[in-house]
Amino acid sequence: MRIILADDQVEVRSALRIVLEHESGFSVVGEAAEMSGLLIQAKESKPDVVLLDWELAQLRISDLLPVLKHLCPGLKVVALSGRPEASKVALAAGADAFVSKGDQPERLLNTLRGMKEKISS
Repeated sequence: MRIILADDQVEVRSALRIVLEHESGFSVVGEAAEMSGLLIQAKESKPDVVLLDWELAQLRISDLLPVLKHLCPGLKVVALSGRPEASKVALAAGADAFVSKGDQPERLLNTLRGMKEKISS
């Protein structure tokens, strides 16, 4: 499964990359620190999943999700936030899943494994 990491904090992107590199079948194909970079990465690498920091954008992310999904049909978006209360807003805006940055890494991996099974079927 091809994944783009989108977070403005390099430490978060590095931690996510380390977790994902130890999981068979997951490949990080790009990283972005801001929206314009994310759109370029998505267009070039055609990922299966974007791990998206929900607080990343200056603009409303709900406006970004349709653009991302148009660029990459079938794309799944996992919203990430340090604020667990953002879950309802993220899912209502069109994110396919939500994982709190405070959750254990296994929670993110389980979410991605479930998506991988659906993509593979």
